[in-house]
Amino acid sequence: VRIYQAEGAQLLQELPIPNVVDFCFSPRGTYISTWERPVKLEDGAQHKNLRIFSASTGEELVAFSQKSLHGWDVQYTISESHAIRLVAGEIQVFRPAEWSKGIFDKLKIEGATSVTLSPGLNPSVAVFVAEKNGSPASIKIYGLLTLAGAPTCSKSFFKADRAQIKWNTLGTQVLVMTQTEVDNTNKNYYGETGMYLLSAAGNFDCRVTLDKEGPIHDFEWSPNSKEFGVVYGYMPAKTMLFDQRVRTLHDFGAFPHNTISFNPQGRLVLLAGFGNLAGKIDIFDRRTLRKVCNIDAPNTSHYEWAPDGRTLLTATLSPRLRVDNGLKIWHCTGPLLHVQPGEELYQVTWRPTPVDATVPFGPHLPNAPAPSPSVQQHAAVVKPTPTKPAGAYRPPGARGLATPSIFKREDEGGAVRMPTNGTATPPRVYSRSPHHLPPGAAPPTNGNGNGHHHQHNGQRRHAPGAPGGPDGEKEKKGGARKRKGKKEVGEERSGVDSRLDSRQASGRNTPAVEQELVVDTAVPMSPVTPGLDSSLDPAAKKARNLNKKLKAIEELKEKAKRGERLEATQLRKIDGEAEIRAELAALES
Repeated sequence: VRIYQAEGAQLLQELPIPNVVDFCFSPRGTYISTWERPVKLEDGAQHKNLRIFSASTGEELVAFSQKSLHGWDVQYTISESHAIRLVAGEIQVFRPAEWSKGIFDKLKIEGATSVTLSPGLNPSVAVFVAEKNGSPASIKIYGLLTLAGAPTCSKSFFKADRAQIKWNTLGTQVLVMTQTEVDNTNKNYYGETGMYLLSAAGNFDCRVTLDKEGPIHDFEWSPNSKEFGVVYGYMPAKTMLFDQRVRTLHDFGAFPHNTISFNPQGRLVLLAGFGNLAGKIDIFDRRTLRKVCNIDAPNTSHYEWAPDGRTLLTATLSPRLRVDNGLKIWHCTGPLLHVQPGEELYQVTWRPTPVDATVPFGPHLPNAPAPSPSVQQHAAVVKPTPTKPAGAYRPPGARGLATPSIFKREDEGGAVRMPTNGTATPPRVYSRSPHHLPPGAAPPTNGNGNGHHHQHNGQRRHAPGAPGGPDGEKEKKGGARKRKGKKEVGEERSGVDSRLDSRQASGRNTPAVEQELVVDTAVPMSPVTPGLDSSLDPAAKKARNLNKKLKAIEELKEKAKRGERLEATQLRKIDGEAEIRAELAALES
């Protein structure tokens, strides 16, 4: 582990620690913590894999045993006067200036699974106890300096196996998102979620009621500590802005978003769809609540606002994605300012700067500076992606029709999604029954040419040639002709009819193929080859084909006028209309 001076990249310290997986600085950069993979020691002692060093001298100050990588680091107050960690349901408090003296204070809470230290000058500790054996889960808040006293705020609730806790900047209120491992209603694979707002002073607590069913994707406090945003509900998710009393301030609508973030000054709000979504970013001005810009940043695995709040960093990192690694820097109004590709990029971050040291925002958003040369180089290398019409897949038999509302997204005017418990399925719009045939298919007939499969006169349907059927009289006559002899039969009917009547006389059913062979000999049938016209010369044939193409292009234009989305091949056909008309004019001249 090497520690450099940020100004000038001068090497300050080098810590010879093998197998380091993660490290972290304290809020003021006085201490550095490292976590190593735990191993079994030969003497049987515990491996103290969490080690804390002095960032200036490199001296090891204290070491602990920490098996889990989740929540491994100690939590410091802003002034670094105290540090806490949770060990087997016990909150241990230390004084970093006196690491050698060991534990300064402690509190044992049975079943505690997570603890979060608040920022601010008067820090508090939020402790979460998960639901177990029918007992409800609970969240309790203690004052750090009065840890042994009664909690200042406490709330119990069910359906909470784990929790995510976020304090506001002042440390006066806390948001708790609870989640279960399994959803008993089978509506969500990832379990049920809920949200609660608690005050550190204990004078306010309530459940955050959300008006759309589905999971909570993300939530974030504004830097002013007076409002917060929540992204929730089944996709397209809904984003809502609340004040510190859980009163609705603004509804951003339903869009495919799963991320919300305020810039450090609280002037801009970022709503994005990362992960399994397309990487679309929408930036809103908090003062006017109007959309500032749209940014397309696909494959983004990390994003971060700059300390000045005017630029945004997006990056594709390994091992989340091992291709197209690199970072991009965008201006808050939308333009791309810098592109830096990389073979394998593992981490990227801004240099921390206090918000007070940055230039405040004016009444209007600043203009974007000129982009770096890397943007032009990136545009020259990257291949333009073809604009493919977006939309859900349709089977060929359903194309050219208006999209049913059941297949539209909610933000596209479709029906509101009603989650089920997994037992119900939406009705089929395109049925495979005989009454819904593919385009161009002839309806099956029952011999009368009416296209119905069943007789509606209450009679039983009989196979052609079967005894007792409607062809019974024909069978009797056929039998009489059979007794007269084959010669007489051959004189009256054709050879095909004689084979048919001989099968009927023997009591066997007549195959459908042979029924089709029974034709009227008075009308001669000549085979017709589709598309064959020997009277046309090659030029006329070519002109006819060109007219067919023009007719198809006119049909595509009509579809486009109706607002239907065309495929790329269909758009290319429309673009080639001028060439076809020119070729047709040359043939006619």
